[in-house]
Amino acid sequence: MSDQPISLVPTPEGYADWLLDLKTRIHTAQQRAALAVNRELVLLYWQIGRDILARQASQGWGAKVIERLAHDLRTAFPEMKGFSPRNLKYMRAFAEAWPDDEFVQAVLAQLPWYHQLALLDKLSTPETRRWYAAQAIQHNWSRNVLVMQIETRLMERSGSAVNNFDASLPKPQSDLARESLKDPYRFDFLGLNDEAQERDVEHALVKHVTEFLLELGAGFAFVGRQVMLNVGGDEFFIDLLFYHLKLRCYVVIELKGGKFKPEHLGQLGFYLTAVDMQVKTEQDNPTIGLLLCKTKNKVVAEYALRDTAQPMGVAEYQLIESLPAALQTSLPSIEQIESELGGLE
Repeated sequence: MSDQPISLVPTPEGYADWLLDLKTRIHTAQQRAALAVNRELVLLYWQIGRDILARQASQGWGAKVIERLAHDLRTAFPEMKGFSPRNLKYMRAFAEAWPDDEFVQAVLAQLPWYHQLALLDKLSTPETRRWYAAQAIQHNWSRNVLVMQIETRLMERSGSAVNNFDASLPKPQSDLARESLKDPYRFDFLGLNDEAQERDVEHALVKHVTEFLLELGAGFAFVGRQVMLNVGGDEFFIDLLFYHLKLRCYVVIELKGGKFKPEHLGQLGFYLTAVDMQVKTEQDNPTIGLLLCKTKNKVVAEYALRDTAQPMGVAEYQLIESLPAALQTSLPSIEQIESELGGLE
């Protein structure tokens, strides 16, 4: 046998492609295995929680049984984590919140256990939990992103921007366009205060484009900042240009550092026309405009949009975080749960 180092051995023809294919298949198998393990773990926890609920209801067992059960399960399965009294109480709360076993198996089992804890910890109604669970599955959110979306009240903000899409776009594009916008947009991740100028916000958004795209929502792809358009020999610059993959259209975003004024829509409409004439292809749908301002009078915005044929929306943006105290919870934080459960995920 040759003592030649492996790094110096000639690579056979086709080996690199075969190795890449093997790596992809192994990675896919690992992901499937992890998903299968997670599914079984979530279903097991739901079943344990359901049994605790049933026995406490039918046999009158008190809260102390959970302490005893935690001790006995950890004694029987010392290698397994997750059988603390606190986590058993979460299993009971999980089963109580989701009594429909078919829904748990078909939908919730797709989410890791820590996602389940976030839904229980941060939300109080089945409707909101279902909505955020569906969004987390559809967009493959991490737990941290899920918590962030809940705390910034994504559900309340989605589809709430003032717009004229019903009158300017055909269905179902008008519905999708409306749901693609929100109001207000949260830009507290920029670290700017309310005195920041339009250009400061614009520059910071591009610098933090990953967070900006997350706040815009699924489907947005960044095209450019200060995109130049030459119209009749004059140069004009669009603040921010995006392309929406689901709507299959360009989206022009203009920033205004003050209160909304009806004349802002004239400038935005001009940019939409220019993009439609110079950038849009036959395969693209009509360009959509989004005007982001610090404040707006909703009635004034509705009036201004009423006679506008081009598809536009008007929404506010916020630079400083201002979560209401009602969002705080007395339940343990995700970090506390992680500390106790360790490497369960």
